[in-house]
Amino acid sequence: MIEKITLDYLKSKFDIPVLLEVPAKIPPVFILIEKTGSSRTNQIESSTLAVQSWADSMYKAAGLNDEVKAEMLNMVDLDEVSAVRLNSDYNYTDTETKSYRYQAVFDITLY
Repeated sequence: MIEKITLDYLKSKFDIPVLLEVPAKIPPVFILIEKTGSSRTNQIESSTLAVQSWADSMYKAAGLNDEVKAEMLNMVDLDEVSAVRLNSDYNYTDTETKSYRYQAVFDITLY
């Protein structure tokens, strides 16, 4: 399951919470993983993941986003991952709640 692979991988790279859902008590800095789609062609599985970098300031969220992008692109070092492509990334701040976050979207192909 790509969510578990990515969760375990990012947890090994960062000393902050890496989560699959927003907790009731939001930590000041964390990474959130969300699968937004998938497909399978000729037994090759591909998934699209949105990886959000949350922080208590826009500057920290942007910096964390850059770190996340670099680590995600290195996921090709895992045996089960054959390709990782950055689809896009952008400011994803919730202006009503002042939740500063960036979102990076990745297309990932598994073996």
